[in-house]
Formats: sequence, structure tokens, C-alpha cells
Amino acid sequence: WKVPVSDDKPFGVKYSLVFVRDGKRVIGYDNAEGKGDHKHIGDKELPYNFTTVKKLFDDFYRDLEEVQK
Repeated sequence: WKVPVSDDKPFGVKYSLVFVRDGKRVIGYDNAEGKGDHKHIGDKELPYNFTTVKKLFDDFYRDLEEVQK
């Protein structure tokens, strides 16, 4: 979504991508309120450096391919 630029959303983009298997989140990328850009791989929460929507999708699909191996 396009949102106003703010300290929390410096690119003016709010996003949430998730891959769920058997009712459990396997991969998630989001910039939830107050948390900023980050990703979830299994039970781990890691920082994510958002730059563009295209790179976000590329990174998400790369991780998706990795977990499906």
C-alpha cells in the first residue's frame, strides 16, 4: 500500500507478504507498526533492508524457493 512517508515508513510503502504451510507462517516480510522492515524465517525474526517493491518480491521469492527445496 502507498502510505504517507514517515519515520516508520520512509519509502511511503506498507507491505506484508506471507507464505503459510499447514497453518503456520514459514516466511513473512512486513513493516508492522513500530517494528519497521523485517522478515520472518520459521521462528526467527530478522532485520530486512527494504529498498524497492521489486527487490522485496525478488527477496521473498528467493526465500520461498529455498524453503521448498
